[in-house]
Amino acid sequence: MRHPVLSDRVRLIIWWLAWLLLTAGQLFLYYFAYGEITEIFIPDGIISMIVFSGIGISLWYPFRFINAGKSALISVAGNILIGGTLSVALWIIVTRFAVPLFLPVNSGFEAYWQATFPYRAGTGGLIYALIILAYYLFETLYNLSEKNAREARLETLVRDTELKALRSQINPHFLFNSLNSISSLTVTNPDKAREMIIKLSEFMRYTLSKKDEQPVTLRSELENLKLYLEIEKIRFGDKLSTGEEIDENCLDIKLPVMLLQPLYENAVKHGVYESTEIVRINTRVRCSEGFLEIVISNNYDTVPSPVKGTGTGLLNVTRRLDLFYGSKASVRIARENGIFSVTLVLPANVEDNQK
Repeated sequence: MRHPVLSDRVRLIIWWLAWLLLTAGQLFLYYFAYGEITEIFIPDGIISMIVFSGIGISLWYPFRFINAGKSALISVAGNILIGGTLSVALWIIVTRFAVPLFLPVNSGFEAYWQATFPYRAGTGGLIYALIILAYYLFETLYNLSEKNAREARLETLVRDTELKALRSQINPHFLFNSLNSISSLTVTNPDKAREMIIKLSEFMRYTLSKKDEQPVTLRSELENLKLYLEIEKIRFGDKLSTGEEIDENCLDIKLPVMLLQPLYENAVKHGVYESTEIVRINTRVRCSEGFLEIVISNNYDTVPSPVKGTGTGLLNVTRRLDLFYGSKASVRIARENGIFSVTLVLPANVEDNQK
């Protein structure tokens, strides 16, 4: 830990202002003891302030040394008491011999000194105690800030680890399904198998290139999701259709990478897989008042009712939103008239609103 006063300009200014107040109070006591204001007051006040403030600044180093080890409390208290005695004695001695150098020969300094000496010793001890208390306060605040910084780093590490774990859940299911479909298409339709491999490679290139959890633009995410849907269209043919209604002003807004992927996978899994009719996946995006709203919806067969899933995809999205934005983002789910929809509302500025 660096010197708490010398390493900060504001603290250094406050330090000198405090000494001015202490010196003013000290001179008031000397006036009370001596009975009148003399020409000795100004030189005495200036020299006392400079000498004791210099001693006070230098006291930080023995203070740190005394508190660095795991010494017993009585040992620390003894060392502080000895340091205080030496510091006050040094201040008195230097002041005693320095002040007369700036006074006329017949200034009456001896009488002034004898009258103020008891107050001088008392205020010296009090000021020393205040300096030690201030250093304890500085050290406590520093340790608290270090603890908070360590906890913040640990929280960030845990958060990033959880985000990566959540993201790692996204790709395997889709990849395995796609590979199975490619395997079937190589026999029934080699051209479609070739097309699917090309699109799958482009999709995976995007996925693997985003190794960290840095936010990406909505434009980038939607382009990659189009690849995903094109791959699924190869698998399901005319059974799957898509539509979109996107506000162009929203495309440069950033959001967590691959946040929407599980929602489209759910739409395919619980819509296309379980339906005997054409399933249409619609995407609507709009932004206003500092928020981005994304609605992903699809129709599904109500008879028989859709097979209930584990909810992993939605939980994944909800948890990632919570990690990125805290309570500033929300997820709404609705089932009405055979339409399943998920609405995400996110802060439009990730840097300002991230948790």
